[in-house]
Amino acid sequence: MTDSVPAASSSTAPPPAAAKTTIDIGDTLPSLTVKNEKGEDVETPTLVAEKGVVLFLVPKADTPGCTQQACGFRDIWQEFTTLDYDVYCLSADSPTAQSKWQTKKQLPYQLLSDPKRVLIGALGAADGSRTKRSHFVFEKGGKLIDKKMPVKPVDSPRLALEAIKRAKA
Repeated sequence: MTDSVPAASSSTAPPPAAAKTTIDIGDTLPSLTVKNEKGEDVETPTLVAEKGVVLFLVPKADTPGCTQQACGFRDIWQEFTTLDYDVYCLSADSPTAQSKWQTKKQLPYQLLSDPKRVLIGALGAADGSRTKRSHFVFEKGGKLIDKKMPVKPVDSPRLALEAIKRAKA
């Protein structure tokens, strides 16, 4: 008898590594293209080129919990900009729906549209056809320094701001 490997065992090779479906502290913001509320392309690396970024994710624009979270960021938006951070809302809604919501609620930051949930999925916030309410804080250059998933709408803005203040301390 020979020591050769049986043919059947060659088909049990480990499957190729699956694409990473979440992002961890220290990882870099994935390089992808989304649309803003005006329908313009936004390359994610440009978001973190000059400033830090808070990406907060909502399941659906102009619904009660999402509006509470968005208005919470709106109400302390100036505190983020003082710390050299930009705020962006990311959802699977169309740019048109986002634009209407932005105008209705006077949201001072850009809204990013990801209808195929490519960036949402890369952040680990895709849940089938839904988006997990969450937020991600990236320092200038794109390194993730904080994430909360899930997060309560009322807590998300304050927790993101506290994470930035801790990082700058």
